[in-house]
Amino acid sequence: MAQRKIIHVDCDCFYAAVEMRDDPTLRDVPLAVGGQGGRGVVTTCNYKARAFGVRSAMPGGEARRLCPGLVTVPPDMNRYRTASGQVMAILRELTDLVEPLSLDEAFLDVTEVTDHKGSATLMAEYLRQRVRNEVGITISAGVAPNKFLAKIASDWEKPDGLFVITPDRVDEFVQALPVEKLFGVGKVTAGKLHDLGVNTCGDLQTVPVDGLLDRFGKQGYRLREMAFGRDNRDVVVSRVAKSVSVERTFSQDLPDKSACDSVMASLVADLNLRLSRKAGRKPIHKLFIKIRYSDFSTHTLERVRDQVQQPELADYQPLLDELVTNTERPVRLLGLGVRFRNDESPTTQLRLFE
Repeated sequence: MAQRKIIHVDCDCFYAAVEMRDDPTLRDVPLAVGGQGGRGVVTTCNYKARAFGVRSAMPGGEARRLCPGLVTVPPDMNRYRTASGQVMAILRELTDLVEPLSLDEAFLDVTEVTDHKGSATLMAEYLRQRVRNEVGITISAGVAPNKFLAKIASDWEKPDGLFVITPDRVDEFVQALPVEKLFGVGKVTAGKLHDLGVNTCGDLQTVPVDGLLDRFGKQGYRLREMAFGRDNRDVVVSRVAKSVSVERTFSQDLPDKSACDSVMASLVADLNLRLSRKAGRKPIHKLFIKIRYSDFSTHTLERVRDQVQQPELADYQPLLDELVTNTERPVRLLGLGVRFRNDESPTTQLRLFE
C-alpha cells in the first residue's frame, strides 16, 4: 500500500486578506474584520493587529484598547465565498480528494497524484503559487503522512509558509511537540496532563494507556494515538466531481496562436491521462478551453460534445480557433477540460407526491 501523502492548506487571515487585496490602503495598517459598534466581536484580523494581541472572537472594544490605531471593516461574506470558491477550484484541479473544513481551509489526499513528479511538497508549492497569482491572497500548507500532522504542519510556518513532515521524521517531530498542539487539548486538558508531568508528546508516550483511559475516558486513547503521530482518518469527499481539466502556465508567454497550436497535443495527452485516473466511465457532456493572455485577461469557451469518450486534438482545435480572435496576442496560460453529464438529476419535473 502506498505511503499516504496529505496536504492541509489554510488561507492566512482569510477575511482580512480579501479586504487587503481589494483595498490596498488597508495593507499597512492593523486591520480587523468585524468588531464595529459597542457589542461587535472581531471575526478575524491581519498579522499587524495580532502583534498587538488582537484575536478572533475578541470584543471590538477590547481590541481597540489593545490597538488604538485598529481599523475595522464589516464582513462581506459574498466576497469571501467567491474567493473561497476560487481557492477550492484550484485545489480540485490537482485532485478530487479534497475535504473542505471551512471557507478557508481544506485537506487534500495526493497519494495517487503523479503530477509534479509525485512530490506532495512540489504540489503544495504549486498550489501556493497559483492561489497567490490567481486569487491574490496567500495560503500556508502542511505536508505529512496523515491529517493530524498535516494540519499541525500548516500552522508551523504561518503566514505564507510551507512545512513538511516526512514519514521518517514523524517520531522525531512528535517527541518534542507540546501537548497544547494536540487537537482537542485546551487549557483544562493541558492542565490535567501537566499534573501528570506530561508536557510533550514524548512525555505522553510513556503514560500507560489504562491510566489515560481512567483519567480522560475515550479521549485518552485518541491522545495516545496523536502522541505517536498516528491518524488513520481518510480525506472525506462530499462533492461529486463535475469536471476534469489541465492547464499550463508558461514561464515565457507564448508569442501567438501558432505557438498555442504547437502545445495543444501535449495538453490533450495530459488531460486524457488525468481522465483515466480520475473520471472512470463518467459520461462527458461538454468540452471547454481556457486562455489567459499576457495582460491577465482570461477567456473560456465550452461546447456540448456528448458522443466524445476520449477527447482528441481534433475535438479541441475548433474551440481554440473560435476563442482566439487575435492570433498575434501573447498567451500566458492555456487549459483544456471536460464537464460530465449528471445522470443522477431528473431531467423532468416531478409532480408533488409522485
